[in-house]
Amino acid sequence: MTGTVTVSLKDFDELREAKDKADETLTRVTRAAKELEVFLSFIVSRDNITEYIEEFNRQSQKSKISVIDGRAKIAFNDTKN
Repeated sequence: MTGTVTVSLKDFDELREAKDKADETLTRVTRAAKELEVFLSFIVSRDNITEYIEEFNRQSQKSKISVIDGRAKIAFNDTKN
């Protein structure tokens, strides 16, 4: 689709700021997920929590936890990475 849109400079600046904030939030969420992976990997190495992970995966609509070779990974269902 091709076209043009006219917006005020104020609205345009707010839109750019919103994108920057969204990018920063995504970075923080990704960092938090990595930290949780480390924590879950630690817990998995100490205790069998497979049934709890399976239950979490059944109930979660946004993410899935998998454990491969003792390392936990969190995958978000709505991202391409």
